[in-house]
Amino acid sequence: MFRILAFMALLTFMGCAVKEDTKKVETEIIPVAPGQSFTAGFLIVDGVYNSELMAPYDIFQHTIFHTDGGIKVLTVAPRKDTITTFEGLKILPDFDFLDVPEIDILVVPSAEHSMDSDLENIELIEFVRKVGKSADYCLSLCDGAFVLAKSGLVNGKESTTFPSDVERYRNMFPELVVHEGISFVHDQNLLTSVGGAKSYDVALYLVHHLYGQKVAINVAKGLVIDWDISNYKFIRK
Repeated sequence: MFRILAFMALLTFMGCAVKEDTKKVETEIIPVAPGQSFTAGFLIVDGVYNSELMAPYDIFQHTIFHTDGGIKVLTVAPRKDTITTFEGLKILPDFDFLDVPEIDILVVPSAEHSMDSDLENIELIEFVRKVGKSADYCLSLCDGAFVLAKSGLVNGKESTTFPSDVERYRNMFPELVVHEGISFVHDQNLLTSVGGAKSYDVALYLVHHLYGQKVAINVAKGLVIDWDISNYKFIRK
């Protein structure tokens, strides 16, 4: 009887060990671009939300202190006029649509009208479509996913958006696979986040994806964030 119980205990232990190893494999990310430089272009329009703009902006900008290369950040708007965020912050964009340099990472933060009038702005949508097609990565925060979807950059890919706007997103783009209950989705070169404070999650994830765990942890420490990718709920296709 003792031998049987000991054998069952060993099987239980081995089962737990396999589960633990599987978890590690699922969260292991091999950096795809160590030492490389990227330019992240943040699309800003009147009514852009501070959190969805500044969270990934801070994360990406801090990479230059923790790795060779790193991510250079810039802001781009339809015109070089002052942009007023939803919360009232005044921002002078670095570039307009006509003089912006090549963008490797297109970032589309949520704005007040991301679900309505911005989608009818032909100039805006065409810019996103053109830049997004040539960029290495496209990243949306919160309702910025609506803009990417309208531009066609989400076609054939899975995504997410702000929790309370998921139903509207599904109704507007019924052909898309939309997730909820997670922080972000990474499908090929597309990353979509629920936004808000979770905007830090997807930005740190992309740093981890590009440069590795050590760089992501060091960037996070500089912003007093505990980065452990296994603690975050996300979907990676």
